[in-house]
Amino acid sequence: MNSFHEVFEQAKLYCDHHNLIAPVPMSTWINTMEPLSLDLDKRKAVFQVDTEFQQGIIITNYKTFLETALESILGFPVEVVINIKPGGYLYDEPKTIAEKQEELQKNEDIANYDYTFDTFIVGRSNEFAFAACKAVASDTAASYNPLFIYGASGLGKTHLVTAIKHEMLSQTPDKNAIYVTGEAFGNELIKSIDQRDTTVFHDKYRKADVLIVDDIQFFSGKERMQEEFFHTFNKLHSEGKQIVITSDKPPRELKTLEERIRSRFECGLIADISAPDFETRYAIIRRKAELLDFKIPDEVVEFIATRLKTNIRQLEGAVKKLKALKTLANSPPTISMAQSVIRDILTDEQPIPITVEKIISEVGKVYGVTSDDIRSSKRTSQVSMARKVSAYVVREVTGMPLASIGSEFGGRDHSTIVYAINTVNDMIKRDENLRDLVDDIIRNIQEKAPEIK
Repeated sequence: MNSFHEVFEQAKLYCDHHNLIAPVPMSTWINTMEPLSLDLDKRKAVFQVDTEFQQGIIITNYKTFLETALESILGFPVEVVINIKPGGYLYDEPKTIAEKQEELQKNEDIANYDYTFDTFIVGRSNEFAFAACKAVASDTAASYNPLFIYGASGLGKTHLVTAIKHEMLSQTPDKNAIYVTGEAFGNELIKSIDQRDTTVFHDKYRKADVLIVDDIQFFSGKERMQEEFFHTFNKLHSEGKQIVITSDKPPRELKTLEERIRSRFECGLIADISAPDFETRYAIIRRKAELLDFKIPDEVVEFIATRLKTNIRQLEGAVKKLKALKTLANSPPTISMAQSVIRDILTDEQPIPITVEKIISEVGKVYGVTSDDIRSSKRTSQVSMARKVSAYVVREVTGMPLASIGSEFGGRDHSTIVYAINTVNDMIKRDENLRDLVDDIIRNIQEKAPEIK
């Protein structure tokens, strides 16, 4: 070896070849290290980095691996020493762990801002929905009833409809404005049925001045919930009470909702929210940073905005993670830090692999039974149908061998699974509603986990 730089290059190749350090941290952290000197007498390999944050990451996670690689190449053990470049970023004041945690908690409290119109960032992707919500909140849009807002998860639907309630109550504090998710509405209904008294449930929702139902798609395939909502909708609408609905799809695509419900959604105003453009994403990052009293360099904002494109929650999450890193390490935000944060966010939100358990659980939710019911020997019509549909969907989505599917369904034999699949296949040819229901189940499963692993 002619130089320490060559030794370092060989050490990195060793780490890569032996899978000691993955490509992403190699690029993000190890390649930022500058080799300074190799002291053979003291057996020390000295490097330098730009910030104390980098120093801490490398020492904590990769120092041992680098020492292993260098020993293999040099033939004797060496200690890896990481220095900070002159003028590099150091702690302004030492802080205890308790002090850092306290500051983080304050940041978190600030980050959880109210969902109001003032905190909503308007761009081309959401300006029509924003204007419609503002009009409804100010009681100047009687014709916007119901107001139906749709768009993918994480684009701001909940923010907007919560802002409607907030604005209405600020103007008229005694107004009975109710916000509820589709799932919560369903759970309250089930509880009232179990208690054999739906009076309180009916009084709560049918006496509302404003009813906001978030994620109406939860009602898909649930006949009793749809029945209750239909009558609640009719009563409120006939009395001129405002109704606001959100969904991940437009009404016409909610095929497993009854036609009489979809047609009522279409009689009002429908507004969509799409993925934000670059300018809107940039503004969202800036606004979130301001709320956290946090300065992010322009190049880092641009870096995040060009890589997280489809989900506002991801953008907000990236800013919060950067703020947390700054608090813990007192290091200014850099593109390297942003790379690490984005990688963590995308890793956390990778699609969940499709498994038989997830399919059975999804079908069970639609039919109102549990996964254990489906795998059991129960023969009620509801459980039996859920079991047949589950077997059909498992075969369609995973392509598993029939014998393997049988083992997943409580050890049922090959012929039982064949019968279940053939029965559903015949039924969906004759029953358009069942076909739409099964198609919707498959689509929902694949959207949650598009990659089968």
